Amino acid sequence: MDDEIIMYFIEKTNDTNYFKQFDYLLFISIIILSIIGLVVLSSATRAISGGSGKMKTQIVSVILGIIIAIIISAFDYNSFKAIGFVFYIFCIGLLIYVLLRGVGYEEVGSNSWIIIPLAGILDVSFQPSELARVALVILLSDFLERIKEGQDIKKNIIKFIIYSIIPVGLIIMQPDFGMAMVYIVAIFIMVYICGVRYKHIFITGGVFLATVPFIWFFALNDRRKKRILEFIFPGSDPGNSSYQVDMAEIAIGSGRLYGSGLYKGIQTQTPPNIGGVPVRESDMIFTVIGEEFGFIGSVLVIALIVFIILRCIHIARNARDHYGSFLVTGLTAMLAYQFIQNIGMCMRLLPVTGLPLPFVSAGGSAMLVNYMSIGIILSVSLRRKRTMFSRQQ
Repeated sequence: MDDEIIMYFIEKTNDTNYFKQFDYLLFISIIILSIIGLVVLSSATRAISGGSGKMKTQIVSVILGIIIAIIISAFDYNSFKAIGFVFYIFCIGLLIYVLLRGVGYEEVGSNSWIIIPLAGILDVSFQPSELARVALVILLSDFLERIKEGQDIKKNIIKFIIYSIIPVGLIIMQPDFGMAMVYIVAIFIMVYICGVRYKHIFITGGVFLATVPFIWFFALNDRRKKRILEFIFPGSDPGNSSYQVDMAEIAIGSGRLYGSGLYKGIQTQTPPNIGGVPVRESDMIFTVIGEEFGFIGSVLVIALIVFIILRCIHIARNARDHYGSFLVTGLTAMLAYQFIQNIGMCMRLLPVTGLPLPFVSAGGSAMLVNYMSIGIILSVSLRRKRTMFSRQQ
């Protein structure tokens, strides 16, 4: 059996020159962003409890993530179809388990984590909704490829809808509306890229809009409602739901052009309980960049993020087949939305949702899954239509 697996892997990769076709630009860009994240996180955690532990976790996660990305990129992405359904079912099981035994902070967020004891000496927290987003994209990409190629269109559309609704519904029940939006945005973009008729997109959008009143009255707690109202009507709840974003706005504004310098930010070095920016190691980490590196540093980080997104779009456009294109589109959409949402909420341009900044914010689960996503994207890039610099035949 092992010999068959090895031969299958060799057969799938024998036409690929790994070192020649590897997308070094994307991979190095991600590593640079991760290094920036480690530097920024070292500053963000200096004045908070358990900061050294968060740094150790982040460093280990980055190292493991790089290894995972390289390993995944070596496999032909079409091989993922074989495990897509099983992977999806496994993740759905984890999401159900979270509803029963999950932990978190209900007063500020959701119960989205599972505690895994290791050898009885160490407890590791894990967020299944992070892993489930990769499983969903792998499965939905398979359905979209079949739809694009005209295979049992109605049957695959129904499957697509059902398999999309299940994880989104389970995540809303946690409740984690920020992560649910990551899924919804990616699903819509994948459907749009597939070329589905606009009327079907509008109908689907209408269905989601129809659920808004239900979500508002029955799913959102008072804290989330106040956050949304504070975003729409600034100043409606001063000192309470607006406190986090108020502190973030002050921190970014005080950075001015060049910033106050690493470890020298006033708002980002003051402990949260006495006036500092809350949750600056995760949700509000861009405030550390804004205050300590200033406008110039912030623009450079955003420019790097834009380059990463554009590079992924380029890979999606030049994928060998529809499946590869949908894979990259879905994974890129999820990363791009998190980038935009996190930076936007720190600058008071978007409502606070609690989404981390990919490759920068603290969080082992998110870091590993983000690198897993990059590994899949690199796999598609390795097997694109033709090498980036190959001559025209």
